[in-house]
Formats: sequence, C-alpha cells, structure tokens
Amino acid sequence: MLQWKENYEIAKPEDYKTIDLLAVAGAREVSDMEVVFAGTGLPMLAVTMAQHTGAPGASIIYEAGSMDGRPAHLPASVGDARCEHKASVASGLFDVFNQLQKGSMDMAFLGGAEIDRYGNVNTTAIGDYLNPTMRLAGSGGNSDINSLCPRTVFIMVQEKRRFKENVDYITSPGWRVKDWPSGKWVSRQKAYGSMYRGGPSAVITNMAVFRFDENGIMYLDTFHPGADIEKVKENVGFDLNTAWCRGETAPPTYHELYLLYNVIDPEGIFIA
Repeated sequence: MLQWKENYEIAKPEDYKTIDLLAVAGAREVSDMEVVFAGTGLPMLAVTMAQHTGAPGASIIYEAGSMDGRPAHLPASVGDARCEHKASVASGLFDVFNQLQKGSMDMAFLGGAEIDRYGNVNTTAIGDYLNPTMRLAGSGGNSDINSLCPRTVFIMVQEKRRFKENVDYITSPGWRVKDWPSGKWVSRQKAYGSMYRGGPSAVITNMAVFRFDENGIMYLDTFHPGADIEKVKENVGFDLNTAWCRGETAPPTYHELYLLYNVIDPEGIFIA
C-alpha cells in the first residue's frame, strides 16, 4: 500500500497507473452537492474520489436502487448490498429512473464501445444491427441516463475503430441526431424539444480528455502524460480539433493515490 504523504506533491509517472489517472480525472468532473448517476467500475472510483476531495457533498445514485449511500467499503457492482450503507433511499430500479425522469440528477458517468464526433454512443452492436459482427451488451439504461441528465461524462478505451466518423448504431444520442421520420440530422435540442436538458460534456479515455464545443463537436482538451497530440489524433477516426488543447492532463497527487489505494479501494476490487 502507498504510504501517507501530507503534502499534495504531483505523482511521478512511474508511481501511478492509467486507471488511477482516469479515476482522478473523472473525480474532477464532479462539483460539490451534485447528484451523480454512476455505473460499476471506474465511475464508482471517480465519484467516491470526488466525495473525498473536491465534492464532499455529492450524492451517488446507483441504478439498482440505492440513493445517497456512503458505503464503508467500495461495492463490487451497482447491485452490491454495500451500496445501501447509510443511503437515504434503498429502493429499486423503478424509483431511480423515476427520479431521473423528474430531473433530479445533475450528471452521469457512462461507458461505450463506439463514439462519434457529436457524442453519439454505441453499446448495442458492431456492424449491421440485423446481422452484426458482434452483439454488445445493449443499452442497460445508457440511453435514458444520457438523454435525461444535464451532463454526461463517458469513460472509455480510445482506439481508432472506436472513435468513428459514424457509429454503427446509436444507442445513446449525442449533440446531433437523426430526426424522425425525415431522417435529417438535427441538433439534440431541436429533436428533444421540451425534454431537452443537456448532453455529453466530456469523454475521458486512456489517452486524453475530450470536450464538446458550442456546435456539439468533440475537441481535444488535454492529453495524458506519455501521450501527445499526434498520438491522440492517430487513434481518432475523424478530423479532430486540437487547436484548443490546454496541454497535458494534470497527473494525480500522492494524496489522491493514497486515497484510492488505502481508503477507497483497499481490497483492490477495481485497481488491483
């Protein structure tokens, strides 16, 4: 286990792993007092880290039914009974999605297999929907959560085959979607009408952090230590705006690493 360091010294590259950086980068997306819809794995690490650092008043909502829990130990999944420890509500999926539809959530963390420049995400199938080369897990609430939260942060692996000009199937709509029944591309706000609340705000990968401009187009915000702009571009399958890149993603501090390994996930459920 990492030893306690009272100062907030920036960790050296050899002292942290990619998953550590992703968890810390995700935590920085959470503001204090926000209600956050989080999934299993990295989202759990990110939101719990936020509660221990810059957002102590943030509340975590898990899809299986727990709301505002403060688990003594990191749950293994959103259905783990430990999610309910000190929770304000321990109910079920119906109540959680009811709160989502009512507009009670501030942001969400989700994953994806494919994404395009407008933040359209595929978690359904690779190839033709009726005859796919690979059938994926499906929505699992991904579409509802992304559609009804004001902000969505996607955490996913970055590869050129995943960052595509057009995803094979739109599971979760981004900033530009096809209107029905015309099939024309329109803005998310126009398509959603009175149900419009926001959309994708960031994409955090093993290489970089991406955000979206006023037109809903993805751009490079920062690249992680060990990567650079050219390496990031090589792993994107569309023309990427890098003009607004702010430089390198801030590495974790030793204090944040101590929290991850000694307080948040000492059992090594996700960061072994």
